[in-house]
Amino acid sequence: MQAWQVHRNGEPREVMSLADTARPEPGPGQVRLKVRAADVNFPDALLCRGQYQVRPPLPFTPGVEICGETEDGRRVLATTALPHGGFAEYALADEAGLLPAPDALDDAEAAALHIGYQTGWFGLHRRAHLQAGETLLVHAAAGGVGSAAVQLGKAAGARVIGVVGGADKARVAEELGCDLVIDRREDDLVAAVKEATGGKGADVVYDPVGGDAYTKSAKCVAFEGRIIVVGFASGTIPAPALNHALVKNYSILGLHWGLYAVKDPASIGACHAALTELAAKGAVKPLVSGRVPLAEAADAVQRVADGTTTGRLVVLSEGAAA
Repeated sequence: MQAWQVHRNGEPREVMSLADTARPEPGPGQVRLKVRAADVNFPDALLCRGQYQVRPPLPFTPGVEICGETEDGRRVLATTALPHGGFAEYALADEAGLLPAPDALDDAEAAALHIGYQTGWFGLHRRAHLQAGETLLVHAAAGGVGSAAVQLGKAAGARVIGVVGGADKARVAEELGCDLVIDRREDDLVAAVKEATGGKGADVVYDPVGGDAYTKSAKCVAFEGRIIVVGFASGTIPAPALNHALVKNYSILGLHWGLYAVKDPASIGACHAALTELAAKGAVKPLVSGRVPLAEAADAVQRVADGTTTGRLVVLSEGAAA
């Protein structure tokens, strides 16, 4: 089979190489899946760089989430069992973690529904307890993770303010349904949020960026607001001033979605059922901005690493449902 492999750490375009390899053999509790679509995630870039919290042995195949096909023909979603990731014709996954692909979505959309939307659902509902009528501030609102949070926030009845960088991404955020879009390159984010909320600030902040985005969030979060720390796409991990959290009465909530599979596996299935229902209603639909063949996977990962994309890029195999 063909598979992209990383033999050394570095930038994705430089270290990913397409090779002919043997099909991976499942270990105990694992299944081999035919890859129908593999969503490109920022963690795939971090894996290539050797900067992810998981460091699989070299060589490895990146691609952390897929829509795949079982040997008996079932269409499923899975997080892959590294080092046998999804940028290949076949990947491995833990059998216990397989989820049915929603009928309402094609292969590319289904692949993109998994980690980003699960993260958004757990962040907004399990961690922050977002309520209808509250104001949700989403950083990187036009990106893969942010766009999921925007749709989930709107589905929950929140007023959503999206933060983006640039006019093109602003248009995407508007199309996603943001009630207000702030261009961080042109606008004073803190002033804009306070003006839009009558001085109150945002009830919930969804932050996959870190760095300056977090710093500004702390300046415009509401009384008893909640800041959800999802990731650090900026490359800078902020150091929160806990005295500031104390005097303003807001909460800083960490979110590591992968822990739910270990600590509360049943919650993953319950979340997927809720997401499947939302997809069936048309309340959420992953924004797939690009569908590329397997031969272009390295370029797709690099583009996500560079932050130049909107929505999701998905690597499609031949015969994928579109």
